[in-house]
Amino acid sequence: MSATADHYCLRSKLTWRLVMLQAALLFAVIALVVGTLWAGGLPILERDEDRVMDVVRGSLGRDGNGGLALRPTAELKQLRDETPDLWFLVRDRQGQTLSEGKVPDAFTKIGGALDDISQARLGWQMFEDDPRKSPARMKRVDTEIGNVQIITATQGRLSGIRALFAASLTFFAVTLPGLLLMAAVTFFATPMVIRRAFAGIDTTAEEARRIDFRQHGSRLSADHLPLEVAPLVTAVNDALKRLDDGYSRHQRFVADAAHELRTPIAILNTRLESLPAGPDKIRLLEDSARLATLAEQLLDIQRFDQCRHPFVRVDLVAVAQTVAADLAPLAIAAGYELSLDTASDRTETLGDRAALERALTNLVQNAIQHGGRRGTITIHIGSAATIDVTDDGDGIPPSERNRIFDPFYRLTSLDRGAGLGLNMVREIARLHGGHVAVLDRSNGGACFRLALPPAPFVQ
Repeated sequence: MSATADHYCLRSKLTWRLVMLQAALLFAVIALVVGTLWAGGLPILERDEDRVMDVVRGSLGRDGNGGLALRPTAELKQLRDETPDLWFLVRDRQGQTLSEGKVPDAFTKIGGALDDISQARLGWQMFEDDPRKSPARMKRVDTEIGNVQIITATQGRLSGIRALFAASLTFFAVTLPGLLLMAAVTFFATPMVIRRAFAGIDTTAEEARRIDFRQHGSRLSADHLPLEVAPLVTAVNDALKRLDDGYSRHQRFVADAAHELRTPIAILNTRLESLPAGPDKIRLLEDSARLATLAEQLLDIQRFDQCRHPFVRVDLVAVAQTVAADLAPLAIAAGYELSLDTASDRTETLGDRAALERALTNLVQNAIQHGGRRGTITIHIGSAATIDVTDDGDGIPPSERNRIFDPFYRLTSLDRGAGLGLNMVREIARLHGGHVAVLDRSNGGACFRLALPPAPFVQ
């Protein structure tokens, strides 16, 4: 995985985007409502009609002809400045009227009909009549010039300052608390929703982590997955199927090639046996044996799929005796002594006997090839289900002890081996739940230890 991969947390990203979307929608709704009211001329401000009436009452007077007049008081000037759409209608007991602003026609002629009414509210039904018609209030008040009737609006348009104040009040009283509440709910609910929605993804990811490349036919479950993720799982399953098909074709090719090699190798061995004894014959027999080993190792690749549970009880002492008997002639011909040492008469593990024989055979053949053609090759079976193969050669450098188990890896470029034997040993060890390692020897040489789980004790 690249160190610069751009990963992000879907839960965090989705939560913040939802909060921003909610904020945008909330502001848009408020702006739309206020804008619609403003553009449509609808009354959107509750007016303090008592203040209007008090200011008008304090400003009323008589002109030189005895008619109604307004004195230019500071309160009246301020009221006019704050209320651009101000209107009112004043009527005294003598029927004289005084008006300011655009008085609705419906209120200009009803004053006389309300002379015996001290106060009243006048208006229309909200949804059945024109909502742009502003309601009004009528009240009779005593002034310096006598008792008069005043009619004024109870609602009106917002001025610039009042609009700013109303917008600020709406934001802090409605928008901000609503946004904070929605954000809190979003931060709490979104992770829960995502966690529940992605529970199937976690299960599928765990299935993917458990896939063993040696196990063919593995597929990811598409149950309980979001529809958006299902195509990805389907694509992965299709890729796994293609890999299985390719691996099967590869296995068939390897098995067929190995089988085809067996016949010419057998013919070659027969012809080599008929040669006169001598160093050249020994070398050729060793090369032929390595070639036969390579063919068997190629077949081992195909056999791995057959070494599956349930395993049976296998006696490692018997396995070692068989391998020692088979390889003793080859070891002696190469200049070695072959020794078998066991800690007990019987040491058991659970596994596949044929696979374990191949693993031990590869370790002994590796010792024959790299042991320096001198000394003793020893097979030791420990009581804890361990197999040690040691030689008196030059040993394995510590820096190479992990790499020698990689396929096709060779210690030197002149090494005539195929580089598959030790890799096969490691794979067979893993298949049986064990491991193989190179150990240090005090007197030099190499020591390979194949450690396997001991078979459970049976009474």
